[in-house]
Amino acid sequence: MKRNLSLTLLFLFFHLLFRAKPSHSLTADGLSLLSLKSAVDQASAGSAFSDWNEDDQNPCRWTGISCMNIAGLPDPRVVGIAISGKSLRGYIPSELGTLVYLRRLNLHNNNFYGSIPDQLLNATSLHSLFLYGNNLSGSLPPFICNLPRLQNLDLSNNSLSGSLPQNLNSCKQLQRLILAKNKFSGPIPAGIWPELDNLMQLDLSANDFNGSIPNDMGELKSLSNTLNLSFNHLSGRIPKSLGNLPVTVSFDLRNNNFSGEIPQTGSFANQGPTAFLSNPLLCGFPLQKSCKDSAHSSSETQNSAPVSDNSPRKGLSPGLIIVISVADAAGVAFLGLVIVYIYWKKKDDSNGCSCAGKSKFGGNEKSHSCSLCYCGNGLRNDDSELEDLEKVEIGKPEGELVAIDKGFTFELDELLRASAYVLGKSGLGIVYKVVLGNGIPVAVRRLGEGGEQRYKEFVTEAQAIGKVKHPNVVKLRAYYWAPDEKLLISDFISNGNLASALRGLYSLFSLFLLHYV
Repeated sequence: MKRNLSLTLLFLFFHLLFRAKPSHSLTADGLSLLSLKSAVDQASAGSAFSDWNEDDQNPCRWTGISCMNIAGLPDPRVVGIAISGKSLRGYIPSELGTLVYLRRLNLHNNNFYGSIPDQLLNATSLHSLFLYGNNLSGSLPPFICNLPRLQNLDLSNNSLSGSLPQNLNSCKQLQRLILAKNKFSGPIPAGIWPELDNLMQLDLSANDFNGSIPNDMGELKSLSNTLNLSFNHLSGRIPKSLGNLPVTVSFDLRNNNFSGEIPQTGSFANQGPTAFLSNPLLCGFPLQKSCKDSAHSSSETQNSAPVSDNSPRKGLSPGLIIVISVADAAGVAFLGLVIVYIYWKKKDDSNGCSCAGKSKFGGNEKSHSCSLCYCGNGLRNDDSELEDLEKVEIGKPEGELVAIDKGFTFELDELLRASAYVLGKSGLGIVYKVVLGNGIPVAVRRLGEGGEQRYKEFVTEAQAIGKVKHPNVVKLRAYYWAPDEKLLISDFISNGNLASALRGLYSLFSLFLLHYV
């Protein structure tokens, strides 16, 4: 009996032993990830964590998780977390700092709140931290540069506050620092920028920074995108050292309290007026506010004596007002008649050109060749048969030929002396093909009369158009302005229909050309 009982128990033991399934626990990386799932309100989680199962042995198949095999380790390790735009509400758990092989943490465009945990900096393999578009508060972790591989830091559009830590200069690998749309305050610290040798993008816009721009910001030699300091409370003069930045850098210094003249050195020459708008005390090119005018206006304001409200005021009688109005109207009408007479008289007398060079280019009447002459009306095309003219010397007209492309230089006399072919006429002026002395063809658009009162506006917009770089837009090389002449010089496209080839350029020109024709 005892023997039978022993056999039965032994049989049951082996039966249970072979039927039992071995249990495997979740890896340490998986347990750290589950802390993120627990930190998020389940009402907002939706399907973001639907397959995050604690019964799994390996989390590498979970949504938003990336893993990689690490040399010397038996199991793959978590290297990336990407759960963005899910409207998740919760906090960032400190346990994520135990993911020592984590390289990318991307939780942008959610509703995470609270501060960035200091323990996160224990994940020393992190090179990209994207937490923008949340409700994070508190300060920037003072030891953020304990992440030795940090390259991309984007914390924009949160509620972070405080000042920038002075030890940011320890982030030697940092390439992009984007802290826009937060509540950072205080001065922008000096002494950190020369050591950020790899920084390509800097955006500190829409904060509460004050004080002046540090001079050593001009030593960011790797900057290649935009230096954005707009919408702050920065003041003082714009340092000339920013002109040492690469010419590809665009400034955005709008909506601050800068004062004085905009420097005209280095990369400042490539900036448009938009970069400096909404700085009431700023003057100089490319703004339409002359520093001389600004100083004169300020002087007049200071020297003007206040008028007493108690001083007697004498008004004009209604009869006298009527007499003055009638006299003014008569004077304007008479002046208009004189101007019209002079204009038509001049037009009747201007049948010839004074050309710097000989103007006969073949005797074919059907040819569209003509001499590019400087006449009373500037560049002129004569469709009649051209006669030989003796070479005459003419003085340069008032104005200056300005080359937007510094590597594309020629003299105004060379342009006027060159042979020209009419390509077309429109309400925007006449377009010529001009072959320069070095054999390079260019397209010259002749506009109407200049008018000194619009010179600054013309130059500003011409400079802006000259910066446009696009394969379908013809490059504007130079421009010329004189009181009775306006010229735009661009590349000549030899193949196909010129109107089609220049369509991109003309569409860009059209908005401002109509102001000057």
